Amino acid sequence: MESKSVGNIIQRGGTILKTARSDRFRTIEGQQIAYDNLRKHEVDALVVIGGDGTFRGAREFTENFPFPVVGLPGTIDNDLYGTDMTIGYDTALNTVVEAVDKIRDTAASHERMFFVEVMGRDAGFIALRSGIACGAEDVLIPETVTYLDEVHDKLVKYMTEKKTSSIILVAEGDDAGGAYDIRNAMAKYGEEFDMRVIVLGHIQRGGSPSAYDRYLASRLGVAAIDALLDDQRSVMCGMVHNEIVLVPFNKTIKHHKTIDQKMLDIVDVLNS
Repeated sequence: MESKSVGNIIQRGGTILKTARSDRFRTIEGQQIAYDNLRKHEVDALVVIGGDGTFRGAREFTENFPFPVVGLPGTIDNDLYGTDMTIGYDTALNTVVEAVDKIRDTAASHERMFFVEVMGRDAGFIALRSGIACGAEDVLIPETVTYLDEVHDKLVKYMTEKKTSSIILVAEGDDAGGAYDIRNAMAKYGEEFDMRVIVLGHIQRGGSPSAYDRYLASRLGVAAIDALLDDQRSVMCGMVHNEIVLVPFNKTIKHHKTIDQKMLDIVDVLNS
């Protein structure tokens, strides 16, 4: 790749490399092919962009072959340890908020309750932060136990005492199920609310990146090259409190990023 190979791409979503998971790379034989190709094409170092699986593969590769690799956190889930924000997360948040704003218009006009399912199979960062941003009446995420009786009582109170419409954001990995499951569970209580379900799906994974994501990706990209020139190996470049940090792959993989309880409390405070 040359400079012109990456010209005029900062505003594009997706991957220009068309990369995907490779079963062959999980084997030592497949990694040998990758190593030989890197040497054949005189590649000096590798910058990998992805999440936990990407870094696991990169760590294993560097353990088997003497090759410099640095990682950048790229996942809409924002669930990687060692960085405040991952590339793609802010764009996904903005996509959810924009969609929910439009859904809110319909909900208010027709006095409906909408269960909106967002991505987050193992982590609820998208649901929680976007839920606060769009004023959701409740947010259900995998990190907490969902008690359906409590959800029901809360929604009845909203719809009868405070509001004529409600938005409930549901992370797809919530322990009570997805948005359809929770809507069906609420319907069994016999309430006569007009309840609808929207699954945002893969629209959260595409589209033109937000200004912050462009800034973050650019800054981390420069940091990755600086790290390689400084002979850093098997580390992820992250950003904590707006400062670049280098986190070993082993640490990023081993540790789990947790939800801030204060953010959960904010949801309840704003709806109290």
